Amino acid sequence: MARNNNDGKMSREEAGRKGGEATSNNHDKDFYQEIGKKGGEATSNNHDKEFYQEIGQKGGEATSNNHDKEFYQEIGKKGGEATSDNHGKDFYQEIGQKGGEATSDNHDKEFYQEIGRKGGEATSNNQSKETYRENGKKGGNRSGNNN
Repeated sequence: MARNNNDGKMSREEAGRKGGEATSNNHDKDFYQEIGKKGGEATSNNHDKEFYQEIGQKGGEATSNNHDKEFYQEIGKKGGEATSDNHGKDFYQEIGQKGGEATSDNHDKEFYQEIGRKGGEATSNNQSKETYRENGKKGGNRSGNNN
């Protein structure tokens, strides 16, 4: 136990730990959610947008310094799965449309030509001639042309 050298009294660290343990034993999850909500509201009343941007940037930098690519892949996967569990087809159509509109507002014709060219090259590098023949036959059959 961390004891202060002042007449055998408890250190501030030890007193804080004991107080925290006692509080933890006396309260449930709802208590902590309520005080967290109150603290968050008080903080938001005392700070502006720039404050949150600054702490968000600092947190993001600290996180990026402490984690690797696999960490971000894993949390991205978990987030995607949670979102998928909570939303249906309409949600994805709506956000896809919003994203497409935002992208088209920020890019010109040349941008779309370039990404189309890159996508076409990547696809052609990953597919065989046979795949294209099969796809061509399927496409022809769908349009009613059975030759």
